[in-house]
Amino acid sequence: MKLATWNVNSILARLPHVQQWLQANQPDILCMQETKCLDEKFPYDVFTELGYCSTVLGQRTYNGVAVLTREECATVQKGYQDDEEGAQARLLSVNVKGMQVVNVYIPNGQAVGSDKYQFKLKWMERLRSFLAATCDPATPVVLCGDFNVAPEDRDVHDPRLWQDRIMCSAQERDTLNRIKEWGFTDAFRLHNQQGGLYSWWDYRAGAFRRGMGLRIDHVWISRPLVPLSRAARIDSETRTWEKPSDHAPVIAEFE
Repeated sequence: MKLATWNVNSILARLPHVQQWLQANQPDILCMQETKCLDEKFPYDVFTELGYCSTVLGQRTYNGVAVLTREECATVQKGYQDDEEGAQARLLSVNVKGMQVVNVYIPNGQAVGSDKYQFKLKWMERLRSFLAATCDPATPVVLCGDFNVAPEDRDVHDPRLWQDRIMCSAQERDTLNRIKEWGFTDAFRLHNQQGGLYSWWDYRAGAFRRGMGLRIDHVWISRPLVPLSRAARIDSETRTWEKPSDHAPVIAEFE
């Protein structure tokens, strides 16, 4: 089984890229973030023609998550159970052939200490509570998506430059680690220990060309999936395409 996560930075703007990538890579599951469109505007028919079922939670202009699956899936949860009407579209949890897949787009936080930063930390704390209430670490669970946090210094092109900045601050990393302690293993780090491997590069200052990236897109797996994990990689080639997303897909393969 092949599962991938990709912040596409607008599904409508990046649709040709996603089509090309699906045809070339043939994943069984693709979790997308920042789809930036309402549910009724989502290109269901395009993905149906490619052999995928689409489960979506959209929002106009901002946010949005979607899961494409080869198999029919049962929607477990769209957003948090206690979300108010109009809440940001950032979480989609589905069940595929007995495996729980939780697709998240964790808030960016804007700047350390800001109101948006506090919202990010609270949202992450809610994710930990959501997992405790709806998932079982003794069963197959995947938590994936754009976490907007680089967990370690080896996930950052210049740790000194990014020290105490958004996506790398100690409080963000500590909060993310508490989520991991629920019972997850980083599938990417099972197969890649070296630094210098990134999934996001700023559009500005030639960041991709200069290797100035962060690894903030992740696939985490529960204990039963660890022995089945066969490979994990970042497909950075997509970042070389014309008008790309600023994120690259992360792919995990299982027995």
